[in-house]
Amino acid sequence: MFAYKRISQTFRSSHQIPFDDSSKIIIMSDCHRGDGSWADNFAKNQNLFFAALDYYNQQKYTYIELGDGDELWENKKLSDIIEIHGNAFWIMSRFYRDNRLHLLFGNHDMVKKNFRLVENDYNNYYDARQKKYTPLFPGIKIHEGIILRHTSTGKKIFLLHGHQADFLNDTLWRLSRFLVRYFWKPLESVGVKDPTSAAKNYKRKKQVEKKLTKWSVKEEQMLIAGHTHRPVLPDLGEPLYFNDGSCVHPRCITGIEIVRGEILLVKWSYKTKSDGTVYVGRQVLAGPNRLEDYFRPAEDGELYRYLGSANTAMPTESKHIFCKR
Repeated sequence: MFAYKRISQTFRSSHQIPFDDSSKIIIMSDCHRGDGSWADNFAKNQNLFFAALDYYNQQKYTYIELGDGDELWENKKLSDIIEIHGNAFWIMSRFYRDNRLHLLFGNHDMVKKNFRLVENDYNNYYDARQKKYTPLFPGIKIHEGIILRHTSTGKKIFLLHGHQADFLNDTLWRLSRFLVRYFWKPLESVGVKDPTSAAKNYKRKKQVEKKLTKWSVKEEQMLIAGHTHRPVLPDLGEPLYFNDGSCVHPRCITGIEIVRGEILLVKWSYKTKSDGTVYVGRQVLAGPNRLEDYFRPAEDGELYRYLGSANTAMPTESKHIFCKR
């Protein structure tokens, strides 16, 4: 009941963005940009991220980041992260300059909810190449939820990070941050997994996914989340729960594209040509499917099938797609 209320609360307060069948949108989350140390899980994929966003910028996509963009549990200062990953923030600033960037906060960057704490860091950053301070995201607003509203049909796509379905990482986020920063981070170096993390704890991951799925089914509302790091693009007729995955998968990053009225799950990874040349390539993992097909009314009995009793499991047919070689 707590999760349902929190998700509903976020839905009601979400910022609305109009889109249509000519819109091009890329949705990513869970970059967990860090300080460049051994604990920075983004570091190994930073070149993939830059290459992907450079492509999307050239193609004039809108970039939406669904939270946990910056790792502010393990790290205290956003300015340190911006300095280390200057290229990533530089390419994001190109989107913002053209009004094509939207950011949500997640549990690992919950401090952005109080924007005054990060406002100075986000207004300007020091460009080491030009040796001067340059505008980054001046005046940006960071939201808890976003609703993409189709201008012709009025249909809505609800975007949130997903921690709203995770009591430990939502209401008790300060306790979780303390444990991660001062207890689990040192243990991670010797292979101990953080049990507070929905991404690293399989049982918690399933619980969060089930709650998000149940909300989507009960409200008959298309929902795209991150948080669990597990990519999901449902087949037509399945619950409307989608997940864009993360940017800290081994060997790849994943995202959800909405383009020409279709939705698809993609990954970016290193590939090799026959001559041994290494390059960054894009691959479609699932889809494309027409959005209008997902927006059809639910058939009789469909809600009952997925809601059922409290023990009803999340549909196993949903595509959980990992980054394999």
